[in-house]
Amino acid sequence: MNTLVLDISISLDGFITAGGQTPDQPLGQGGERLHAWAFGDEQNREYTERSVSGLGALITGRKNYDDSLPWWGADGPTGPARRPLIVLTHEAPAESPDNGVYTFVTTGIEDALAQARAAAGDGIVAVMGGANVARQYLAAGLLDEISLHIVPVVFGDGVRLFGRTGAEHVELEHIETVPTDAATHVHYRVVR
Repeated sequence: MNTLVLDISISLDGFITAGGQTPDQPLGQGGERLHAWAFGDEQNREYTERSVSGLGALITGRKNYDDSLPWWGADGPTGPARRPLIVLTHEAPAESPDNGVYTFVTTGIEDALAQARAAAGDGIVAVMGGANVARQYLAAGLLDEISLHIVPVVFGDGVRLFGRTGAEHVELEHIETVPTDAATHVHYRVVR
């Protein structure tokens, strides 16, 4: 069975967006700083390439899809790698890009996970956000691993990744830490 990983960039103070979100700046004022590491120095580019190479499919929420589609286009967040993206939503959009990598699921997180696992083959399934989707998978006890890219910036405001999930304490076991100037990549296994 595929590994389900929450994989997301956060500020040092735990935000996945900065404050002041607008349609033109869905990550908030200066929020693009959270993803600059992936396109930065050689070490971070290699880390990104290694992560994408093991990836089979991704899961995200409708808001993240709507906010990001202008930048992603038909190829989705993995660009030329074209990994399938399962979008959790209450209602599928009337239109989506021709020949896009997107599948819209309206029947809940378990069904989205089943579809992502089927699409992923032997690859990893990653939950990439937003915060509400991540919290749902955490609260349901479905995450196998958590991979955080902690960017050295304090936003003070925005969308927090972790909040009340309804879950008991979630114990984690350290797998790997990769420190770089642009982000510290910390990977944990969820202890069951």
